[in-house]
Amino acid sequence: MTLRPLPAGPALAAAFSLSLALAACGPAAAQVERREAGAIVYEGVPPMPAGLQAAIAPYYSARAAVFRDWLPDGSMLVSTRFGDTNQIHRVASPLGARTQLTFFGEPINTARAVPGGDGRYLYPRDVGGAEYYQAFLRDLSGREIQLTAPGTRNQAFVFRKDGRAVAWSQVTPGDPDYDILLADPARPEGRRVIHEGRGAVAPLDITADGSRVLVSRYNAANHVELFVLDVATGALVPIGPTGRKIGYEGGAFLEGGRAVLTLSDDGAEFARPVVIDVASGRVRALDPRPAWGAEAFDLSPDGRTVAVTVNEDGYSRLVLRDVTTGRTLPGPDLPKGVLTAAKFSPDGTRIGFSLSTPTRSGDAWSWDVGSGGLTRWTESELGGLDPAKLVEPTLFRYPTFDRRQIPAFIYRPAAEPGAKLPVVIQIHGGPEAQELPSFSPRRQSWVNELGAAVIFPNVRGSSGYGKTWLGLDNAEKREDSVRDIGALLDWVAKQPDLDAGRVAVVGQSYGGYMVLAVAGRYGQRIAGAIDLYGISNWITFLQNTEGYRRDLRRAEYGDERDPKMRAVFERISPTAYADRMTKPMMVFQGANDPRVPKSESDQMVARLRAQGTEVWYVVAHDEGHGIQKKANQEAVRAVEVQFLRKVLGLE
Repeated sequence: MTLRPLPAGPALAAAFSLSLALAACGPAAAQVERREAGAIVYEGVPPMPAGLQAAIAPYYSARAAVFRDWLPDGSMLVSTRFGDTNQIHRVASPLGARTQLTFFGEPINTARAVPGGDGRYLYPRDVGGAEYYQAFLRDLSGREIQLTAPGTRNQAFVFRKDGRAVAWSQVTPGDPDYDILLADPARPEGRRVIHEGRGAVAPLDITADGSRVLVSRYNAANHVELFVLDVATGALVPIGPTGRKIGYEGGAFLEGGRAVLTLSDDGAEFARPVVIDVASGRVRALDPRPAWGAEAFDLSPDGRTVAVTVNEDGYSRLVLRDVTTGRTLPGPDLPKGVLTAAKFSPDGTRIGFSLSTPTRSGDAWSWDVGSGGLTRWTESELGGLDPAKLVEPTLFRYPTFDRRQIPAFIYRPAAEPGAKLPVVIQIHGGPEAQELPSFSPRRQSWVNELGAAVIFPNVRGSSGYGKTWLGLDNAEKREDSVRDIGALLDWVAKQPDLDAGRVAVVGQSYGGYMVLAVAGRYGQRIAGAIDLYGISNWITFLQNTEGYRRDLRRAEYGDERDPKMRAVFERISPTAYADRMTKPMMVFQGANDPRVPKSESDQMVARLRAQGTEVWYVVAHDEGHGIQKKANQEAVRAVEVQFLRKVLGLE
C-alpha cells in the first residue's frame, strides 16, 4: 500500500488550512445543512425519522448506582442520576432511599468521605467537560467550601486517617508538571505546596502522623515510580527496585510507614500485590505467580487484609489476602460481571463495591467479612427496558496476522435460521483500555433496534492481558493494532450467520483513530464508520493536546519532535490517506475536549468533505471527552442508530 505522506512543519499547517478552505467553499460543502438543537450542532445530518429518538430514550433512562465511599456512620455515598447528570447521593441502609446531596448541571461522578468526621465529603467538579477540576468540601446539610485554587486542575485526593489533612496534585494550564499540595480540611485557605513535581506526580497515602506522603510518578502504563516525601524537609526518596521500568498501581503505607503495599508487574507478566520495605527496598510478593492481573486494591483499617480486584479475561473477581503471609482468605462469590471501587468500611467489617453485568445496569453492594453475607444496597431501574430482551455477550478469540489470538466479545441477537446479521464493531480507546462485559445501553440498543451482531475486540495494546500484550502497539508498531481489525473482518467473513458486506466500525478517542485507520486501510470492506473525537493526525494531536498530558502521550505514541518518529506519524496519520475514505462517516466531537481537541475532528471532516465523502458531523458545545449529559446521550446515540440503519441497509 503506497501512501502519500503529509508535509511537515509549516507546510503541514498550510495543507490543513487549504483543506479547511476547500471544505468551506467547495461544492460539496456548500450543500451541507446545518441546524442547532440546544447545545448540539448538526452538520450534514438528515432529519431524524419520527419516533427514533423516543425508541432509543429508554436505553439511556436505565440508571446505575456506583459505590463511592463509606461515611463514618456506616452509610454509603453513591453516584447516580435522577435528572440529566450523575450526582452524589447518600444511602443510609441497604435498599434505603437515595438522598441526593449535590445538585448541579455538571456531572458529579465521584466523592470521598472525610475520615473520622461528621459526614463531610470531598467532590471534584469541572465545567463543560473541560476537566479542570475544582474540589469542594461539603457537609450533609449542603454547606460547602472550596478546597482548591481557581484556574488549576486538581486530582488524586487522599486523606490522613484521622481526616485532619488532605493531599492532592495540582497543575496549571500548559504545564506538564504537577505539584503536591497539603491542607487541613477545616482550613483549606491554608493549603500549601509541599513538593514542586516533575511530570505526573500524585499522592497515594499519608502516614498516620502526617510526616510522610507516598507519591507516584506516572511516566507510562509500564513505567511508574514510587517515592516517600518528607513533609518537613521536602526530601523525595525513591523506594523499591531501581534501574528498570516497573508498572505500579496504587499504594498504601504499612507498619507505620516502614513498608508500602502496592500492585507491581516487576518480574511478572501481570500485576500482583507486593510489600516493599522502605529502608532496604526488599520486595515480597503476596501472589508470586498470578494467572491474571490485579487492577486495584484496598487495605483494611488494621492493615492486616488486602482486598484485590482481579481481572480474569474481562470479568472481575474480588480476592482477599493476608498481608503478612499472602494466604488467600475467604471472599465473595459474585455474579459474572465487572466490579469497581471495592473499599473496606471504617470499622473493617464490610467491603463496599459496585457490580455491573451485561444485563444489569449496576448497583452498590457490600460483603460482610465475618459472616460472608452479600448485601445489595441499591436496586437500579432499567428505564422501561424488557430484561428478557437484553443479550449476554460471548467471549471468543480470533487469529490475527502474526498468529496471536485476539480476545473479543460478541452479542448475537435472536435471528431466523439461515439469516445473516449485520455487524457493528466497537473499538475501545486508551489505547491502554479494555472492553469489558459491563452493562452498555449503546450495545444493547444496536442489538435490539438494529438486529445487529455487536463485536468489541481487545486488540494488542489493550490492558488486562499482561505487560507484553500492552506494549505490542507502541510507537512505530501502532498500525499492528489496525491489522488486528483487518483480521477480525476476515473472521467475520467466515461466519455463516454474519454478513461481511454489512459491517460498520465505531470507536472513540484512540478508538476513533482506529476507526479512521480502518476506514482508510480497509475501506472497501466496511459499509460505514462512526468516529467519536478521534485522533486524525498524530503530529497535530501531540502539539495541541493539553500540556499536562503531552509528555505522557509521547511516551505511549512516540515523540513528534524526533525526526524518525515524525516520519512514521506522517505515514500513519489518517489525514495522510483520507483519499481512501470513501464510505459514509459520522463524526462526533465535544467542543471542550482537552484530550483530543476539536481541531482533530474539524480537519478530518474538512478533508473528507473536500473530496466528496459523505460526513455527518455532530458537535456538543457543553461536552468534553465523552458525553456526560443524559439529553445529549439520547440525541447523539439516536443519530448513531440513524446512521447505522442507513449504512447497514436497514432503512
